[in-house]
Amino acid sequence: MKITCFKAYDIRGRVPDELNDDVAYRVGRAYVEFLGAKTVVVGHDIRLTSASLTDALVNGLTDGGADVTHIGQCGTEEVYFATFALGVDGGICVTASHNPMDYNGMKLVRKGSQPISGDTGLNDIQAMAEAGNFKEAAKGAVVHKDMRPAYIEHLLTYVDTSKLKPLKVVVNAGNGGAGMVLDAIEKHLPFEFIKIHHTPDGSFPNGIPNPLLLENQGVTADAVREHGADLGIAWDGDFDRCFFFDERGNFMEGYYLVGLLAQSFLAKHEGSAIVHDPRLTWNTVDLVETSGGRAVQSKTGHAFIKERMRLEDAVYGGEMSAHHYFKDFAYCDNGTIPWLLITEMLSERDIPFSELIGERIAAFPCSGEINRRVADTASLLEQIETKYAGDALNIEHVDGLSMAFDRWRFNLRCSSTEPLFRLNVEARGDRELMEQKTAELLNIIDSSPG
Repeated sequence: MKITCFKAYDIRGRVPDELNDDVAYRVGRAYVEFLGAKTVVVGHDIRLTSASLTDALVNGLTDGGADVTHIGQCGTEEVYFATFALGVDGGICVTASHNPMDYNGMKLVRKGSQPISGDTGLNDIQAMAEAGNFKEAAKGAVVHKDMRPAYIEHLLTYVDTSKLKPLKVVVNAGNGGAGMVLDAIEKHLPFEFIKIHHTPDGSFPNGIPNPLLLENQGVTADAVREHGADLGIAWDGDFDRCFFFDERGNFMEGYYLVGLLAQSFLAKHEGSAIVHDPRLTWNTVDLVETSGGRAVQSKTGHAFIKERMRLEDAVYGGEMSAHHYFKDFAYCDNGTIPWLLITEMLSERDIPFSELIGERIAAFPCSGEINRRVADTASLLEQIETKYAGDALNIEHVDGLSMAFDRWRFNLRCSSTEPLFRLNVEARGDRELMEQKTAELLNIIDSSPG
């Protein structure tokens, strides 16, 4: 049997053609055999197909001999938390995050919530699931456990609630799962929450929860302006990423949040390492170094970031794509801790969000990530490197091609799943130069065949 829903970092596919109860059962059996797991945490998001897929997965895990702690409907970060908090052998969240409505998937971790990706076991689990030659084992048991109270208690350790001011906050869960955690944590915070698209609904009556889509940003921005809120926050479906809007309703580029969160941690953990991705770097490095920290660059992707954080004993790691990782959260990504830290920072500094981040945007203006479909990415990368090499002060191939000059730099990398180029450009205090160089590079890319 060929199973096509295994990807580089997780499992994702259309239901039922690529992912169904049979595949989920096989994944459970293969997962247990590959890890030798005796105890596994399982949870699922709010998609309409998630509960039945989880039942099949649990059946496979227990038929393989593992005892399962089922934490029910939750976010991916809650599976991460339960896995390390309970000290079990691994965890699986059934989720497709922001993928289309007819998709579902799974995110898999081992003991300590360490990720399982293609080169650390996911390919082996796929091969075992496809073969289906599973060993006989004594049936494992299932217990249902509510981990949310313990999770909320953990979240509150990241901020000093006595310093928080009564901010007005627009929150848009996109009918995903974030609303459940918001309701649970609300009584511990002095904020006034204006809740939109709050109720979990796997039919997604207001569209797939993906705040990166321009058409999805307007409702949060409008609510911020209408209610005179201090900020807005929106989440994807399994709420492991959060996205910010300032008090004017402007969407905040994720790049600048990395620097702010680095600052927040360095104020409490002076001299610590901060890990960042190579797409946009100057603002992050500047803030980390002026805050007494050590900036460490890693290849893009959660598996690479988490591995580098462990090696460097980094307190925080961030990607411009709104993935934020925390040492005290087993180096995993989390979509709740960032907004808690930002509200703490806004409370302490007592300035508008636009002012907090505006000076950084002016100091290091950026293009944001621009995607282009390209037929021959390798030759185009070579062409661009040759064209700019003579003036470059630094050339790196950590992740695609990064070239830095006196007043600007860019990163150009290929998507790991599609024939796409992803371009990011930034400059030192010169938006016009950034826009000029972005247009220049796009002209070369758009002129290439395919």
